[in-house]
Amino acid sequence: MPAILLCAATLLWSTAASAADEVHWTAAEKPLADQIKTLRDVDDAARANVMQKLAHGIQELPASTNKLRLALDLAGKSTEGDFGQPTVQAAATTLESALREKPMPYTPLNESGKDEYTDSLLPAYGYDELAQLERYEHAVVSLSGDRHYRAAQSALKASDAKRKHLDFALSDRSGKTWRLSDLRGQVVLVNFWATWCPPCRKEIPDLESLYQRFAAQGLVVLGISDEQAPKMDAYLKTHPINYHVLLDSDRVVNKQFAIRGIPKSFVYDRSGMLVAEAMDMRTQRQFLNMLAAAGLN
Repeated sequence: MPAILLCAATLLWSTAASAADEVHWTAAEKPLADQIKTLRDVDDAARANVMQKLAHGIQELPASTNKLRLALDLAGKSTEGDFGQPTVQAAATTLESALREKPMPYTPLNESGKDEYTDSLLPAYGYDELAQLERYEHAVVSLSGDRHYRAAQSALKASDAKRKHLDFALSDRSGKTWRLSDLRGQVVLVNFWATWCPPCRKEIPDLESLYQRFAAQGLVVLGISDEQAPKMDAYLKTHPINYHVLLDSDRVVNKQFAIRGIPKSFVYDRSGMLVAEAMDMRTQRQFLNMLAAAGLN
């Protein structure tokens, strides 16, 4: 998979296997890192409580780069589903406090010229993630006076403004071309995903259910992956999907939408206006709220 494209709900720069040998955890940090790494194994009903306890544990750590790593990891996991506003807020507060304690220069990710995570880009991911939590998840953040955070907010607003007026053309697995501008008069849910991404796969049954429910009312679901055709074809043979799967193997559309982490979803109403977007995995209830913004309910 492209190094720049990771599960938005993961962001496990520090706990991912590829980076495990590069991070040296203290005795206090290691249990927290291990818990975050295995959060997906925790039942959804219990994860909110576990994540809030993790937030408290991270906040108790002394300031360090590792503390920022852990706070960023937890923030990413807090949006992997519907775990309630207190959980999102706890993760946001933890990340904000870590950034306050160890402020670093902010380099906008789209200007860094780097695809792979490095320690020098850790603040960029931190500020960007916090800005997304505030903008899309309604977390309360009090860093408005921080110039690095303001830069992240500005970059996010610029990406959102660009997404409102985008058009693209991609082919599905049967060879049919789908152009966003040709779908005016219908509600379009654009979902960026990949077969290797667990949160993406977890969304598929809900997307299928919503497509079946609202297709007659004009809902079009476009699942866009940057994978190669043979890999996608092999996956679809054993995991058939009824909505439309499009390939963006050259990542042209991914770059247009400024996609760095998946899953991400965007809803356009019948006039072609962007009315809802999600920074991460959504549950069926959350998807229904997005579609309601386009008049489907």
